[in-house]
Amino acid sequence: MSPSLPIPTGLNRPPSAPSDSLSSEPSSKLSSSYQDLAQVAPKASADSSVVLAARPKLQRASATELLDGQGARSRACQEHENELAEIVIVCEPEGTSLMMGGLHPRASLYERPVNLDAAKAAHAEFRRVMREAGIKVLTVREILAYGVEDRMGARVELEEFAMRALTYNVAEGFTMDDLQEQDRFYLSDKYKREVLEYMSIRQLIDTIMINPCVHLSPSYRDTGLSSAYTFQPLSNLVYTRDQQITTAKGIVCGRLRATQRQLEVELMRFCFRKLGLNVVGRIEDPGFLEGGDFFAAGEDLALVGIGLRSNIEACQQLMDKDILGCQRFAVVHDMYDQHQDRMHLDCVFSILGDKCCLMLEDMIGDDSPTRRLVDEYGRNDESGSYELIREKVEFSRYMREQGYHIIPISGKHQLVYACNVLNLGNSRIISAHAQTARQIVRDPHFHGDVQFIDFSPITSMYGSVHCSSQVVKRIPRRLQQQLVQSVVSEAAARRDAFLQST
Repeated sequence: MSPSLPIPTGLNRPPSAPSDSLSSEPSSKLSSSYQDLAQVAPKASADSSVVLAARPKLQRASATELLDGQGARSRACQEHENELAEIVIVCEPEGTSLMMGGLHPRASLYERPVNLDAAKAAHAEFRRVMREAGIKVLTVREILAYGVEDRMGARVELEEFAMRALTYNVAEGFTMDDLQEQDRFYLSDKYKREVLEYMSIRQLIDTIMINPCVHLSPSYRDTGLSSAYTFQPLSNLVYTRDQQITTAKGIVCGRLRATQRQLEVELMRFCFRKLGLNVVGRIEDPGFLEGGDFFAAGEDLALVGIGLRSNIEACQQLMDKDILGCQRFAVVHDMYDQHQDRMHLDCVFSILGDKCCLMLEDMIGDDSPTRRLVDEYGRNDESGSYELIREKVEFSRYMREQGYHIIPISGKHQLVYACNVLNLGNSRIISAHAQTARQIVRDPHFHGDVQFIDFSPITSMYGSVHCSSQVVKRIPRRLQQQLVQSVVSEAAARRDAFLQST
């Protein structure tokens, strides 16, 4: 008989263990993220046995099947960067994975050393500002934990994802034959699954976040085995912009250049599925697409920057799969610069309003040595395919042709993330650079407001507020207008009915 661990009586912890608390916001019994999750995530059935009975061929109910029969309550959609943001997903800079990343910032793709306590405080302020604007802000860790305490389907799904993150193997220089027969069981999936079944929620999430590999070798002692550990921590997950884009049709999972970040895409996809958000496609080899290169600019236009991170193959897939949801598609080529400090389009450009944007001054104009060039594609309504309309249009000229006023940002300010702002909708902007915030509000073409926050502990990891947020739902303006018209019509009908009755 194979050795095994005792199975805990609760869903998520050994007997008598304290409940997990993932919240870093102790001011209320439930964290702000959990309260927002309760409004966004699919509702759980009052009795999970009802779900199980309704699906007799399955042994369990998945997290996304724990519905009340109404289906998911949210649909991912983003038509324009200036429309009202409703749901934003972020990842708090906490846990062992971030600590590991801070041990060697350069190898972890960070810009400079990191103070994690300061980073946590800065990120908490970022979340507070968004919530004060009425946005539902969900954190990755709490999405992963949501429902696991009470629902076996959610618990098992989290364990299965942890199975992918945790690896057991024989240490280099040894083979399976070097191990005692009774010790070989401890490299099996069965043993690994038993280990995960006994873990608390926090342990499971930390296991996923540190992405560990346990290297086993014979100890030649009575314990049988010795172990060594390597890790590939998800230390860049704080930048939830990168792993995907949200188009007018829904979420498209990207493909990251850094191999050490590939698990992030699958983890975010797991979160979207758990929330019931619509994932309409994914980028496949040889395409590369990172979220910082994408901007939604209305029903008529979307932009993707290509160069250092994203490529034309990904753009072609977006068009071929028809998952953009817009008539025109502008591919912004970085042919002459391709510098790490300007790796994504959102490092040098951002949309502030319906017809106002930021742009790096150094790349403006046909004579700029770092200019960007635009190829524009249009959707043929008859064939449903995109066709090249024009090519090699200088980027600032192209944006002005679309009616945009450009606020130029100096190269010095761009290096401290002046262009990387977050538009919460209706030109309500969060900026991490005070001088740029002043420059924006002083410009007569900007009609909104800017809130400055100190985000320097986060920018040390190579990104700012736009990088640190994935807006998965904005309210399309056309729907807002329809809603207003509906309310007005209903009020008029009630008024007329009242007048007739009197």
